[in-house]
Amino acid sequence: MDQESDKKGQGTGTPAPLVRAALAYENPGFLNSSDGRLIRIVSEYLEPLARFRHEQIQDTVVFFGSARFRGKAEADHELELLENTGSSQPAPSHEQPASVPQIVEGTASDLQRKRAVAAVEMARYYEDARRLAGMLTHWARGIPSKRHRFVVTSGGGPGIMEAANRGAYEAGGKTIGLNIRLPFEQAPNPYITPSLNFEFHYFFMRKLWFAYLSKALVVFPGGFGTLDEMFEILTLAQTQKLAKKITVVIYGSEYWKKVFNLDVLVDTGAISPKDIDLFQFADTPEQAFELLRRGLTQNYLLDEAQSGKLTETTKTADGEDLMSGWTVEDFLGPEMAKTSK
Repeated sequence: MDQESDKKGQGTGTPAPLVRAALAYENPGFLNSSDGRLIRIVSEYLEPLARFRHEQIQDTVVFFGSARFRGKAEADHELELLENTGSSQPAPSHEQPASVPQIVEGTASDLQRKRAVAAVEMARYYEDARRLAGMLTHWARGIPSKRHRFVVTSGGGPGIMEAANRGAYEAGGKTIGLNIRLPFEQAPNPYITPSLNFEFHYFFMRKLWFAYLSKALVVFPGGFGTLDEMFEILTLAQTQKLAKKITVVIYGSEYWKKVFNLDVLVDTGAISPKDIDLFQFADTPEQAFELLRRGLTQNYLLDEAQSGKLTETTKTADGEDLMSGWTVEDFLGPEMAKTSK
């Protein structure tokens, strides 16, 4: 191409045929760029919303807790510490809980001995979360509703999250896992309902879905992530940014009272005395279930029964009109949690 034709932006011959340009929403270079970030964020709202509607999920009960432990042998409840939160790889041997031979031989470090004691306690919490999720799911499945009520939801990973999904799975209910893509190897636990297995890139979109459908929160012993989620929900409730009542059960009073002392916040005026009423402690699955059942019934089921929204329904056979008798509200999907303006 000579200088003159170059200036005009055209050659002297016929150019080769062009390949069709990719559609914008099929262009991975654009979608994965900073310019496509808004589309990615919106996708992490709309795609879960579509699936929740399709699966007829009305509301959830969210379980939080440590992801750093997992069941190693259910017979004796040994637990293996994971390398990082949500990781599928074990931590180095010097960080693992001490074994009985190590303790007897005196070869265990102080850290290993402390974690051996903690491992036994965490095994109990794993089993308690599993049992509580099963009790809640069994009860919720008996609620007459066109959609699934108070579905057990977790962060989708191992540890307490796995225990919650496992209990709901064993009780025959649907169960949700809201996983997050992390820089190290991790995978969803196998007890999540496959059609309700989610993976998020953005932490804030994952947080939105934890709060969006939840009518109750159960907080088992955990670390930074558990603290973050718990105090975020408590802050939303404290500031009345949730246009709904939410039952918060903090499980394991002995553990949590070592982690934080909220009485200091009250004594110094950092929070109001009534803010302590935003949550309740529980130490057994039966006690926690009763708090959940009472809170969910008083806050939602009684009002729904009085308004006629809670009605007995029957399953439709294949080929029947699935929309028969449904209202516009039914068609639009789950009853979303709102935030005050």
